Amino acid sequence: MSICHKQILPIILMLCFGMVNFASAAVPEVPGAAQTKPIALVGGVIHTVSGKTIEQGTLLFIDGKIFEIGGDVNLPVEVEVIDVKGKHVYPGLIDANSNMGLVEINAVRATVDERETGSFNPNVKAQVAINPDSEIIPTTRSNGVLLCLTAPSGGVVSGQSAVIQLDGWTYEDLTIRSGAGLHINWPLMAAVSDWQLNADEKKTVKARDENMQRLEEFFETARRYDAARRNDPSTKIDVKWESMRDVLAGEIPVIASAEYANQIQAAVAFSVRQKVKLIISGGYDSIHCTDLLKQHDIPVILGGIYRLPRRDDDFYDLPYEIPAILKKAGVRFCIASDGRFGASMVRNLPFHAGTAHAYGLSMDEALRSVTLSTAEILGVADRVGSLEKGKDATLVITDGNILDIRTNVEAAFIQGRRVDLSDRHKKLYYKYEQRIDRAAAQDAK
Repeated sequence: MSICHKQILPIILMLCFGMVNFASAAVPEVPGAAQTKPIALVGGVIHTVSGKTIEQGTLLFIDGKIFEIGGDVNLPVEVEVIDVKGKHVYPGLIDANSNMGLVEINAVRATVDERETGSFNPNVKAQVAINPDSEIIPTTRSNGVLLCLTAPSGGVVSGQSAVIQLDGWTYEDLTIRSGAGLHINWPLMAAVSDWQLNADEKKTVKARDENMQRLEEFFETARRYDAARRNDPSTKIDVKWESMRDVLAGEIPVIASAEYANQIQAAVAFSVRQKVKLIISGGYDSIHCTDLLKQHDIPVILGGIYRLPRRDDDFYDLPYEIPAILKKAGVRFCIASDGRFGASMVRNLPFHAGTAHAYGLSMDEALRSVTLSTAEILGVADRVGSLEKGKDATLVITDGNILDIRTNVEAAFIQGRRVDLSDRHKKLYYKYEQRIDRAAAQDAK
């Protein structure tokens, strides 16, 4: 079918207006420019996390890396000195349980891109679907959270997550480690009978057995494929099975979403049989499996502190005490936000750690649980998580304790780039503040 010239103009206008609308939907905060000269933060309280806190210290970073840190640092010529006297300097906080950049508005299906169809998708890479213009990214970093693990969901094997930093033009700019973990939604191991779930015990037991059998067969098939590729490199490549090779080699851990003790025990037994690295995500019942977790050196990503007790006879404050119990038992762990509520709640990460401190975790350990411990578990501790010479200059400057809800983040740097801390929340605050001021001025007349 041909198009006459009278039809062309409306089409062009439609396309142009469509492009304008699309552009206007992008977040206005511009990614930070690369560091061009040395920057020194002088006179502040520097919380290194990995070592002692330095009072009235100096932190010098050059080309996006921490060059020197201490009480007395020789500064180079043409350095930009930032006076942070009376302020606190922390490494950027890290959340290990999010869908950052994959979901914008949970209730709007068109903005949800966190899952693929099918039950087994080990080849799914979360980072390629990230929206760098998400409005949730600026609101998150405004509260000191500068890095996240963003993960796919759905099915049995959801796909591979990535560790991202919250500033950049493209997903390549954001990603600092792809293949951070292969995510598995561990089946419920106990029989469940609940009218709300429309399930009876026989059906749930059958579903559990089928899922476990499929999971075992899936890994065995992956092993046969890996053996074939090693024996004959010319073997035809299958993307799904190729993505499993690093998992089987122990380079990518399995991150099993498991809350109940029988799920955790089953996941550990599976990891031992399959000889793969394991991380437990969720971990509500991890306090009942401490000996097992210590024996196999399996860390836990606690899926939030602000959650309800799971059993009628649990104390109301048990979820707040889990970090302190794990620390006392010697189990490696970190604190994450509650992934059930999506990326928009990641900004509350420091308050999860602050509450854990109020319920028995020391302040140093609470801070470590959202910085260095997270970086160690996710395999990025050589770059982020603490303030040390040679690491990325990914840090925040605050006017108080970063785990205190009253504290404000005054500045942030990601790999030495100054980050724009404006966001939609602040703009709306300023907008409606003017409304109140104008109304008050009108009443005064």
